[in-house]
Amino acid sequence: MAEQDVVLMKGNEAIANAAIRCGADGYFGYPITPQSEIIETLAVLKPWETTGMVVLQAESEVAAINMVYGGAGAGKRVMTTSSSPGIALMQEGISYMAGAEIPGVFVNVQRGGPGLGTIQPSQSDYFQATRGGGNGDYNVIVLAPNSVQEMADFVDLAFELAFRYRNPAMILSDGVIGQMMEKVVLPPYKPRRTEAEVRKECPWASVGRTKDRKPNILTSLELKPEVMEQRNIHLQQKYRKIKETEVRCEMQRMDGADYMIVAFGSAARIAEKAVELAADAGLKVGLFRPITLWPFPEKQVAKAAKGKKGVLVVEINAGQMVQDVRLAVNGEVNVEHFGRLGGIVPDPEEIVNALKEKLV
Repeated sequence: MAEQDVVLMKGNEAIANAAIRCGADGYFGYPITPQSEIIETLAVLKPWETTGMVVLQAESEVAAINMVYGGAGAGKRVMTTSSSPGIALMQEGISYMAGAEIPGVFVNVQRGGPGLGTIQPSQSDYFQATRGGGNGDYNVIVLAPNSVQEMADFVDLAFELAFRYRNPAMILSDGVIGQMMEKVVLPPYKPRRTEAEVRKECPWASVGRTKDRKPNILTSLELKPEVMEQRNIHLQQKYRKIKETEVRCEMQRMDGADYMIVAFGSAARIAEKAVELAADAGLKVGLFRPITLWPFPEKQVAKAAKGKKGVLVVEINAGQMVQDVRLAVNGEVNVEHFGRLGGIVPDPEEIVNALKEKLV
């Protein structure tokens, strides 16, 4: 396949192809609907025969995330993928990685919950993703794709951000984008780094014996509270830097808009059509799409909402991101929520009707 081939594939397949092409060293995962095509695609493509990338089905999600911990601790570009219940099982390992400042990438193709729930799409893991998810004061970088193209593009971006800040990074997708098929331009091949490059780029990594420095110890454990406090202060300083420099968002039809819809991921795709239908009905509505859910684009939301008659937050959940939008506008604009539950995906007409009922 040529480097710039335009191909038709599922979002899950795009993740797998992009992982190989961006120079990933390893993938450790476990099948769960609706993301099983990722590990299945990797098994078909057999990258261990071409790039040397390791692909391993672990015995559980807990095993998978700890394999990521080990591989990433050696400075390798390694990743895992799962869906909501599986990601829940990984939270201990993700918290350990955040505490030890070990970079790694994990993908959540969300399904409905709570519990085992349903295999249908949902966005109900927003809180888990943006509030750390496990124990302690920490954050992971969260990217929310709304297309198959972004599923491919965000793999390399997630690795780049994870290693830049020595922090876990998540691609928060859902069953809609994971399963739908679209044309996608796959990224060009990037060679895996040599051992010398890994040592140079990751001086913190555990890479075996060395003569010119002391051994690196990567751990989240510290029994002295005064030392642990300083470590936490360091992490909070890092998170502030990420919030200052890595916010990503996009806006559509905001000029002259009276109302604003805020949505991410697949809900934003549906909201695009809702904005068009609203215009046909004589309503001036703009769309604000957060791309980074953490850091959340709070300043950008506040600025975009200024002067609007109202804001409607559309999510496929009971109302989670709406809390961040309300915090961002600080009571200056009325913010309402519309969502569907149980794996039901709203249609554009429902969103327009909710806008009329709640805000107009």
